Amino acid sequence: MVTVSENAGFCFGVRRATDLVENLICEKGEKDIIRTFGELIHNEVYNSSLAGRGVISVGKEEIPSLYEKAESGFNVTLILRTHGVERELYTYLYSLSEKCPRFKVVDCACSYVKKIIKIAAENSGDGKVFILIGQKDHPEVRSIISHASGENYVFGSGAELENYLKTDFSDKKQVVMAAQTTQNLKEWKKSQEILKKYCTNAKIFDTICSVTEKRQTEAEELCARVDAMLVIGGKDSSNTAKLYHICHSLCPNTFWIQTKDDIPFDKIGNSYNIGITAGASTPDSLIQEVKESMSNIVENFAELLAEAEAERVKIYKGATVKGTVMSISETEIRLDLGAKSTGVITRDNMNIDNAQKLTDVFAIGDEVEAKVEATSDVDGIITLSKKAIDDVKNWEKIVAYANDQTVVEAKIVKAVKGGVVAVVDGAEVFVPASMTGLAKDEDLSKLAGTVQKMKIVEIKDGRKKAIGSIKVVLREERKAALEAFWASIEEGMVFEGPVKSLTSYGAFVDIGGVDGLVHITELSWRRIKHPNEVVKVGDVIKVFVKSFDKEAKKVSLGYKTDEMNPWNIFKSTYAEEDVCEVKIVGVTTFGAFAEIVPGVDGLIHISQIADKKIDSVANVLKVGDKVEAKIVGIDDENHKVSLSMRALLPTEEEAAEEVADAE
Repeated sequence: MVTVSENAGFCFGVRRATDLVENLICEKGEKDIIRTFGELIHNEVYNSSLAGRGVISVGKEEIPSLYEKAESGFNVTLILRTHGVERELYTYLYSLSEKCPRFKVVDCACSYVKKIIKIAAENSGDGKVFILIGQKDHPEVRSIISHASGENYVFGSGAELENYLKTDFSDKKQVVMAAQTTQNLKEWKKSQEILKKYCTNAKIFDTICSVTEKRQTEAEELCARVDAMLVIGGKDSSNTAKLYHICHSLCPNTFWIQTKDDIPFDKIGNSYNIGITAGASTPDSLIQEVKESMSNIVENFAELLAEAEAERVKIYKGATVKGTVMSISETEIRLDLGAKSTGVITRDNMNIDNAQKLTDVFAIGDEVEAKVEATSDVDGIITLSKKAIDDVKNWEKIVAYANDQTVVEAKIVKAVKGGVVAVVDGAEVFVPASMTGLAKDEDLSKLAGTVQKMKIVEIKDGRKKAIGSIKVVLREERKAALEAFWASIEEGMVFEGPVKSLTSYGAFVDIGGVDGLVHITELSWRRIKHPNEVVKVGDVIKVFVKSFDKEAKKVSLGYKTDEMNPWNIFKSTYAEEDVCEVKIVGVTTFGAFAEIVPGVDGLIHISQIADKKIDSVANVLKVGDKVEAKIVGIDDENHKVSLSMRALLPTEEEAAEEVADAE
């Protein structure tokens, strides 16, 4: 199979320039002269094609003679290359154009290059330091840096930048940094990190061409899926060079070619899964020629492959095979692959728990699908990986979960910097700290070992990475619970929940995701100054709904009940004529108030304290005294109780009898 990267070849800037030149060639008259200042694009094949049709590349030294031809009656069109030209030359050429209308200058500089030129001009000088990350001798870089005034530098890498910042940089300077349009994306990000480390007030412009970014990213993704990679482009093309180095770092079987004649068929070998990408200066026709050449080779190879050993199972590195389990040990299983060789899958190549025995997972005769890791003609052993197949299937499940927004159960295996790692159907999912549902500074390690519900909220398919969120499920569950709560709430419903907070006017209680208010007057039958006299935060109490407002989302709760009513407790405990021990809680001129049960006081009138007249209650009783008294009256309507100590004293006759008995 041959796959061509979607963004391979001409970018819009190069295509615009080549289209303009092609149109000029079509409309060219006898007295028309078309020249390009420097090579229009970095592609020898295309530039040679232009030269063959009369469009020649010229340098600065040839400008005067072209100007003379314009003055003599020729129509001269000078096309400025896509990489731009230096400021002085730009000014010089346009001054000639103004002097002689037949000397026409067409600026084909890429819009991205023009943007960086403007940034360099507007963000340099006046004590600023302008830094460009790029290839110092590249025409684009020379063009850009010529428009920067004052202190300016070109660095080819993050390492060069850091060396400057360590040795010659003063952090009092205002630094402005941009990048060559075709700069390697990873090197550019590295440079940004280095600058931010040394300079907190730096101004950074992201100036890498978006098409370049896409081309590099697509190339990385394609490299992971192919056996060999072809990068098409001119040998002096900066963006092609960067593209080649990116591909070669990921796929060693990568080759840099300019035309189909450069394809190294001998080095590609038996690879028949081929990827193709191309630099920004590579014409579509060259890409198509390479693709057709490779397609023919791949098709022929596939036919030969199918013909060879057609009756046998084809086993090669990377192939997916199926086999039947013939033996099971503690460390591996062996498969009959229907071929001379035996397939072996070790524990390391399986997605199973370390505590599991292989005999608990597999049985003799089971059919197992696996991927070929290595082959050996010497001992006839084929090393297989079930994990590789399972990982693909598990990833497909993860993608499906993300697309369908399925709620899944995940085991949190560990806490890492910035979040936790969970496992869903054998695939790892990262949950950022902000999506765990925990408070900002809460310990993430408390989630390790737990099973949590979550949704897959983001998929990075190229890198096989998934982002999960526990918080979104908690939010949805809370929303559903609230909707169910407000749909079913009725006055009188009883709930049991924790006290969440206290205020001067009451206590808030969680009754299932909704905090209801127990007003201070509903906490106790007696008068209290603060709710903390009855409950504290964290107490789990039973409450009932007194009223609610669905629109305002407010619930008023009751806590005190008839069973808690002190008067009812008193009535169920005592009756008239009962004797009880009471505690003096207040002393007045007319008597003393005594607590019978918490919340119910009775009055001992001054006349009921002793069997003789007393001048002052305070001379006999004081607050805190505990005495025995008889209940002589109960006013049920007004909740009042009359007590008597005197009623418990002996009468004169009883006293006389006691004296006589004593004698």
